[in-house]
Amino acid sequence: MRHLSGPMPSRTPPRFDLVGGRLCLDFCNTHGSRSGAPEERFSTYQDVVGWAWRASVLNAEEAARLGRLATRTPTEALAVWERVLRLRSALQALLTAIAEGKRMRASWLESLNQELASAMARSQVVPTDSGFTWVWAQGGKALDSMLWPVARSAADLLTDGPISTIRVCEGRGCGWLFLDTSRNRTRRWCDMKICGNRAKARRHHERVKAGAA
Repeated sequence: MRHLSGPMPSRTPPRFDLVGGRLCLDFCNTHGSRSGAPEERFSTYQDVVGWAWRASVLNAEEAARLGRLATRTPTEALAVWERVLRLRSALQALLTAIAEGKRMRASWLESLNQELASAMARSQVVPTDSGFTWVWAQGGKALDSMLWPVARSAADLLTDGPISTIRVCEGRGCGWLFLDTSRNRTRRWCDMKICGNRAKARRHHERVKAGAA
């Protein structure tokens, strides 16, 4: 994993695997039990910055700038970190409910819409050589700027879909989310090399155990 310049936690930074297929799904996948025990990859604001850089939401210069800003304004950074956790919790619950065909709570969508309102207030349309595109005003300069594209990604997924392809990994205790873009819509694992191989090894162990009984 690449390392950022600028103030970062002294501990080893968490690893971020981007297997969801959409930014908002990778955001949700920063918490789960993929290793068999609860994992929290956003223990600090700096972890969130590290993820945003890894997910190409921020470039290295922007990530380092936010790291320094967070060091100078720890109270404000803490408040953003708390917003990050609230949004992630709401999106995890909302998208998991959609994947499993369960009823959704209005509060989950309210949490998204709160952040979406903040994001859209900072979005602009600008010309390019081939037409027009969206940009973020103050992107990479405001402490909460990594939340804006996450909220937009979730809104786009919900409105444009395809929400019918949202899946929850079948790995024991995993819970990670991903888009199933396989031809027959039969993908079962967030990552075959991890959860898929674990399930295969577990089945093999059970067959051996049954044969020895």
